[in-house]
Amino acid sequence: MDSSKQNLNQVIYSIDKTLEILHQLSSFDVDVDVASHLNNLVFEFDNMAKLGENCHSIKVPMEVLNLIDNGKNPDEFTRDLLNNCIAKNQITKGKVDTFKDLRDHLLEDLEHAFPDEVEDYIQRRI
Repeated sequence: MDSSKQNLNQVIYSIDKTLEILHQLSSFDVDVDVASHLNNLVFEFDNMAKLGENCHSIKVPMEVLNLIDNGKNPDEFTRDLLNNCIAKNQITKGKVDTFKDLRDHLLEDLEHAFPDEVEDYIQRRI
């Protein structure tokens, strides 16, 4: 596995452990050993900071961070990006199809005016 991917997985695991500890602390269970959980929490925060230093090659778009700050799901960024790519792809496909139609139309007109040259051109393209 790629080292940056492995580092990221370790950070994710540490975040999950931190969330689990916070959940345990937030429950008002009398049996919870608060001091032990707080020590574990500090350890995980330290661990996340150290692991995060190895993930410097991972780039997160500012839009994703803004969505998270606004309490929204970062998957919205991916969905919007994908939808924009699909729309641009459809526009580009339309342009390509239009140029193909233009080429076919011009080739048809040229064939009436210069049949031998167009036949030679078609043979060379094959």
